[in-house]
Amino acid sequence: MGNEYFRFKNFTIRQDRCAMKVGTDGVLLGAWTETECAYKIADIGTGTGLIAIMLAQRTEARITAIEIDEDACSQAKENISDSPWKDRISVVKADINDYCISHKDEYDLIVSNPPFHIENIKGYSEKRNIARHTDSLSFKELTLAASFMLKEKGRFCVIIPYISALEFIGNAVSSGFCLKGRTDVITKLGSAPKRVLLEFRKGQSHEETKMSKLLLSQNGMMSEEYKSLTSDYYL
Repeated sequence: MGNEYFRFKNFTIRQDRCAMKVGTDGVLLGAWTETECAYKIADIGTGTGLIAIMLAQRTEARITAIEIDEDACSQAKENISDSPWKDRISVVKADINDYCISHKDEYDLIVSNPPFHIENIKGYSEKRNIARHTDSLSFKELTLAASFMLKEKGRFCVIIPYISALEFIGNAVSSGFCLKGRTDVITKLGSAPKRVLLEFRKGQSHEETKMSKLLLSQNGMMSEEYKSLTSDYYL
């Protein structure tokens, strides 16, 4: 998925100016996130605008795509402008820590494919480092911002590395969330999970957390489950 553009059924994502290209993580989050009763949505760290566009395709929601990097912000605007849902998606260049202050209790749903690398060794691209490393946006900062921006009982959906799940859940709970759903993502049969999709609800809940697993490939082919999940998007 490293080309200058990636074509989906109903839209095209151009990515030549973005540090983080279209990848399986973003597609998974956009397809997996439940959108029921989501009339106002925020995508934190929108990058190319992919997830915001995916959610616009299957909702009537007003969507705010928030991005700190100027080039990515510009490219997200381009991709959204070329999509059929441009009138319902707005792109905001901002640091989420600043943006959230004036948007308390505003959103029904927040999604994020956040930076997650915590290694000390980084690459040569500063833009890619910002997009990938948690010192540019920590899990704690992200969960606090999401909690502040969400309405009571609003939902917060993310995709993160499996090994970071406990840390992220701990931060989310301390920020006022309860875990509503969890899907462990397995790339192929016999492998340990590599990613985890998490859905949180703001406020307390006595509901049991829905647990599931998602297999991406089987016998070298896209699994039927993954194919079904992404059927509205992939060509």
